[in-house]
Amino acid sequence: MANTQNNENGNDQLESVESSLGRTEMFIEDNKDKFLIGLGIIVLVIFGIYAYNKFIKAPKENNAASQMFMAEQYLERDSFNLALNGDSNYPGFLEIIREFSGTKAANNAKYYAGVCYMNLQDFDNAIKQLEGFTSSDPMLEPVSIGLLGDAYLEKGLTDKAESNYKKAISKAEKNNFIAPIYLQKLGVLYEESQKFEDALKIYERIKSEYPSSNEGRNADKYIQAMKIKLGK
Repeated sequence: MANTQNNENGNDQLESVESSLGRTEMFIEDNKDKFLIGLGIIVLVIFGIYAYNKFIKAPKENNAASQMFMAEQYLERDSFNLALNGDSNYPGFLEIIREFSGTKAANNAKYYAGVCYMNLQDFDNAIKQLEGFTSSDPMLEPVSIGLLGDAYLEKGLTDKAESNYKKAISKAEKNNFIAPIYLQKLGVLYEESQKFEDALKIYERIKSEYPSSNEGRNADKYIQAMKIKLGK
């Protein structure tokens, strides 16, 4: 009796599965044209992305990089105006940013333009360019953030300078060269803001975490100066 009941249940389940498969096949058959159209759209999108990257984006990237070469040379020579604005033969960073928007070269040009403006003491434009720059490079990202902090400090915007220095330190925490530089800048900012206790903690951190850095080797004199000011 039990075997008979099991067989009946098995048959019922099989019929249910077959019925479901039948309905699925009918649904696919009824909507075949829609499926084909959808598949065609997907193929076109994939091909469009591939074609854009290969025939438009890649050549644009290469062209932008080659066009920016002379501006980089001017920057290395400290010819900041020429680096920004170019000459009669080659574009400067500002033209690269305008003409090649969306490329890596244009993004990098924003950083370079920020450096130029900082050297020309045009801090408003330096902030504008540096805020538009993005990077995930472990060296360039914290340096660009720290440079933005410098620009804000020159403008007297100490809260924003502090925020950017802290962010730069966080991004470069494991870098024994970059992190202590911005820790030192933060310590000096606290010191000039009469926040001697905060400055002392920063200098002690430099000595403790980055003893082999240039800042770490000079930390003791800053620590001692803060202790004197705090009466310790």
